[in-house]
Amino acid sequence: MPDTARARAVVLAAGALCWRLRGGQLEVLLIHRPRYDDWSWPKGKQDDGEALPQTAVREVEEEAGVRITLGIALPTATYAVAAGRKDVSYWAAQLHPATVAEPDGKEVDRVRWADPATAARLLTNPTDREPLDALVTAHDAGTLATREVLVIRHAKAKPRSGWTHAEGQRPLAATGRRQAHALAGLLVAWRPHRIVTSPWLRCTQTISPYARKHDVKVVTESALTEANARRKPRRAAAAMEKVLEKSRPMAVCTHRPVLPVVLEVIAAHAGADLARQLPDADPYLSPGEVLVLHVSTAEPGRIVGVERHQPFDD
Repeated sequence: MPDTARARAVVLAAGALCWRLRGGQLEVLLIHRPRYDDWSWPKGKQDDGEALPQTAVREVEEEAGVRITLGIALPTATYAVAAGRKDVSYWAAQLHPATVAEPDGKEVDRVRWADPATAARLLTNPTDREPLDALVTAHDAGTLATREVLVIRHAKAKPRSGWTHAEGQRPLAATGRRQAHALAGLLVAWRPHRIVTSPWLRCTQTISPYARKHDVKVVTESALTEANARRKPRRAAAAMEKVLEKSRPMAVCTHRPVLPVVLEVIAAHAGADLARQLPDADPYLSPGEVLVLHVSTAEPGRIVGVERHQPFDD
């Protein structure tokens, strides 16, 4: 749904379709809410200060007792409620077959794993079937199982015009520091296991709140600095290629002038339709914004989905 339509929604919410393969068969996790006597997906309203991916992760843990990381985005469910209209953003979330889900005993009194056909019959709200159909389509196409690579533009830095010291030591502004702390909460939705970053201070300051809190390894890559990428763009491209080749969830933090090189590499790993969804005009990403790349695990290096998220707009 376009951002303008989403902004007009009276109620914003988010959730996830948790899925697993059991005996080679696809199953999805449903919840039962006694207040409404309905079967649905774990979901809930967005809290103040949250980005919708954070809402989805929080609500699934609260209602079904499982901690998830988000996979591909699924269609948004839109329907009428007493207050007006409600938009529920959904993501796929893969769980280990042995994961135990537990209802919270308040809003949810039962949870149930079901094959897609059974789930479609059980779902009370017809609008909940559209994200299920999309999940099944992705599974059949081999694009449901993914790992996520995040490309982060560093948060807002102090102005160049007022900085008289080495460019690599120019730090974040007060707004940027707040963005960095908000970003730490947003990144939990994908939980990157390693971060590759430009060693310049404004980049390392951007990712340090998340890295410290979750004990994530940070690797500095000099090819991703503004100066080095300008002189040797092929080395910056090679650094991004190396990240896409890995098998673990990762994040890359760099500068606005380096983004065209990074985006060119990304486009080469995506189909034509996805490549057209990539930012193509300066400044490409806002300070602190995250470009989420969904990389197929069945076809390593192939990008099957993209999203953009901001921790907050100061």
